[in-house]
Amino acid sequence: MKLHKKSIVALLMVFLILSVPITSAFANEGQSTTYVTLKFGSRGSAVTRLQQALINQGYLKGSADGIYGLKTEKAVIDFQIAKKLRIDGIAGRETQTALFAQPVSRGTALRDDDLYWLARIIHAESEAEPYRGKVAVGSVVVNRVHSKSFPNTVKGVIFEYFEGIPQFSPVAEGTIYNTPNQDSINAARDALNGVKPVGNAEYFFNPDKAAGRWIVQNKTYVTRIGDHVFYR
Repeated sequence: MKLHKKSIVALLMVFLILSVPITSAFANEGQSTTYVTLKFGSRGSAVTRLQQALINQGYLKGSADGIYGLKTEKAVIDFQIAKKLRIDGIAGRETQTALFAQPVSRGTALRDDDLYWLARIIHAESEAEPYRGKVAVGSVVVNRVHSKSFPNTVKGVIFEYFEGIPQFSPVAEGTIYNTPNQDSINAARDALNGVKPVGNAEYFFNPDKAAGRWIVQNKTYVTRIGDHVFYR
């Protein structure tokens, strides 16, 4: 009996150790965020995310190109003026905290389960895509959640099958279980917060890998971002 109990304890300890890398990224995500100070001349996905948030809140016009130029600097200054922050045109911790502290558009508190699965489908479908494309993929999933034609949860949408075939290829391929990078987690949060780079689009596919005949024949083309085309 004692040996049996020790075996159970040992198995539980192994399980807990293996679980930490998967859950900790998301637990920390809900508690604190690492901010990189962005300013004139900065480039990259962090700038793209900043620009998309400014566009979404009406402070910046045009598209998010990942380059912190004069227009982005002015948009940051306008945001700082509106929020009564220090006016310096630099997106540091204070400015980014205020900018990204948006209420979730779904009217409920952000659930760890939503972020967990949405980040994974974004990573699996668009790891090599530009940041705007990642948010667009996440937005498609969120749009489906809000539609009566699809399941009403993020996980339900991702794991939906039609005539025995999963709606998202990463489910069939198993890549849905890969650990997402920080860009994918950020994109998931933006999509859940209502950022809509492709409006109300509910479908997307890569025309270089799939014909997408049913979508093309029955749905309305919205735009193309990277390797994906989006339809509503």
